[in-house]
Amino acid sequence: MRLLLDTHTFLWFAAGSSRLSPIARRHIEDPSHELLLSIASLWEMAIKISLDRLDLGEPMAEFVEKQVALNSIELLEISLRHVCITAELQFHHRDPFDRLLAAQCIVDDLDLVSADGVFEEYGVRRVW
Repeated sequence: MRLLLDTHTFLWFAAGSSRLSPIARRHIEDPSHELLLSIASLWEMAIKISLDRLDLGEPMAEFVEKQVALNSIELLEISLRHVCITAELQFHHRDPFDRLLAAQCIVDDLDLVSADGVFEEYGVRRVW
């Protein structure tokens, strides 16, 4: 199974937060699953850091590099096809980062690990 981690999922998993559902944690920790993190999530994190809405406790680059290596997470680039699909999506979700994650799941046939149920309105398979 190829799993795209939503931004909050990545942060909660990295922090060992109890906000992450047991099912989501089990899927993320399953070594047979391929874990991906979108560059869109990193961009979202960078914006939140610059607005003082997110504190990682260390420089973002160090945090991300450490977490992706420690947890065997692959960074998912944003392609032209991903971006173009967002133009075709209905506005079930207004957040541009989440719309891009939905597009990436559709284009790359990924399951999304997210607490946000609105992704299912796009036909995205969601693990939570």
